[in-house]
Amino acid sequence: MELQLDAARTAYRRILSESARRLNAQGSELGACIEKARPYYEARRLAKEVNEAEEERQRSEREHQRVTRLCQEAEARVQALQKALRRAILKSKPYFELKAHFNQILEEHKAAVTALEARVARAKTRYAVALRNLEQISEQIHARRLQRLGLRRASPVGAEEEETGETGEAGEAAGGLLGAEGPPPDALSVLSLQTIASDLQKFDSVEHLLGLSDAASLNSGEAGGQAGGGRRGGRGLSRHHRSVSL
Repeated sequence: MELQLDAARTAYRRILSESARRLNAQGSELGACIEKARPYYEARRLAKEVNEAEEERQRSEREHQRVTRLCQEAEARVQALQKALRRAILKSKPYFELKAHFNQILEEHKAAVTALEARVARAKTRYAVALRNLEQISEQIHARRLQRLGLRRASPVGAEEEETGETGEAGEAAGGLLGAEGPPPDALSVLSLQTIASDLQKFDSVEHLLGLSDAASLNSGEAGGQAGGGRRGGRGLSRHHRSVSL
């Protein structure tokens, strides 16, 4: 619709520019006769508008007469039925009064149901958008991890051996740092993503999201304790990442 709007605006500006150009050229060719004849065309335009307004008034008047006639006929029928069914009307009055009372209550509840249905539809739409956004974030994180793994596999053998030697010499220090600082940034993103997805599935409001950062930090601390497990922790993170995929 926005593309159609832009196209319509472009067409309008193009036609406006073209009409102004051609009218200017025609005016230059015809000269002063245009200004002399302008009052006639203005009066003719006003007369046309008045005629259209008069036709609209006549149509409205005819419609008013038709509705007035129908109203008079309906009122006459009501008066005739009231005279013919007076005793039955008085006897059945409690029933129809009760019926009108319940009809009013039903109309009020029907309006409330309609309003709630509209709110639920809007909430479902926002929920679906949030799930799509979370899925895109998860896919982006997974793509970055695959890209880094591809770069590591493409690195020279000597560099891998050097990196392995350095890791072996500082294994205990790295384990201590992992335990203190927590999992890498991707793990934190995945854990935060899991927390958000879990909250979205368990709650219908957004008030609980106020404590989301605390829950993410707790999950990060637990993941930090498992990070020193080496390859076993990596496999666990991979399984955890797959569970987050929506």
